[in-house]
Amino acid sequence: MAKISIHEWFSKRKKEKESDYKIERLDVPGNLWVKCYKCNAAIFSKDLKENYKICPKCGYHFKLSAKERIEMTLDENSFKEFDQYIRSKDFLDFTDSKPYAKRLTEAIAKSGLNDAVITGEGTIEKMPVKMGIMDFSFMGGSMGSVVGEKITRMIEHAVESKQPVIIFSTSGGARMQEGIMSLMQMAKTSEALGRLRLNGIPYISIITDPTTGGTSASYAMLGDINIAEPGALICFAGPRVIEQTIRQKLPPGFQRSEYLKDHGMVDIVCSRNELKATLVKLLKFFSN
Repeated sequence: MAKISIHEWFSKRKKEKESDYKIERLDVPGNLWVKCYKCNAAIFSKDLKENYKICPKCGYHFKLSAKERIEMTLDENSFKEFDQYIRSKDFLDFTDSKPYAKRLTEAIAKSGLNDAVITGEGTIEKMPVKMGIMDFSFMGGSMGSVVGEKITRMIEHAVESKQPVIIFSTSGGARMQEGIMSLMQMAKTSEALGRLRLNGIPYISIITDPTTGGTSASYAMLGDINIAEPGALICFAGPRVIEQTIRQKLPPGFQRSEYLKDHGMVDIVCSRNELKATLVKLLKFFSN
């Protein structure tokens, strides 16, 4: 068996990933139409946006940016961001197919974000909340030191103000380019949530597609209420890795939202267009 270098391996993985997700918008001037990943239906872009980016044919939930989630969830103009300018550092001088420092610069330029999470405070139906919203467009929503720090600081604000916490998770897991500094964030955020619970302050975790690795193994699954969007992949190791390890075929829908709800890992599977109303009910319940 021929050996390949680590650079060749990463290049091959990158090409495979690009082929998996290569086309979302149809080749139409002005990007007027979008093709659904699940049912291949052609959807008018304006209709998709007005329908919370849910496919009207099959109910597939398209990915949202952190800013879109803020607009859909919080009262208009109520959001105030925390720690906006914190950025990750290349602690290890790490290089895979390219230097981590260059990867960070490109991710910031491409996404318009400083890292993979936005944190802050706002109101939902005039009820104050502290909120963290992950964004998959920044290095696959990977959890690095900045993600853990911002989420921890946001939770500390919630403890001081006695306000509920809501976190939207979407992540490929811990950021490998930061090594142990990334893995430390699992314990750090979990301990912060422990202090939230000791103070009797509710935490609602909203898990979106995909939420995997160290994120699912820490704050994403520690909610007093765990809510998942329909069809979301929620796991530590992916189904392909598990099948290759145990050499058995996994059941249909394994590690998807509905399967996890049936097996007690998720409390509610909630469509995006009903999410705000569900949050209002839960916040009123907890306030009583």
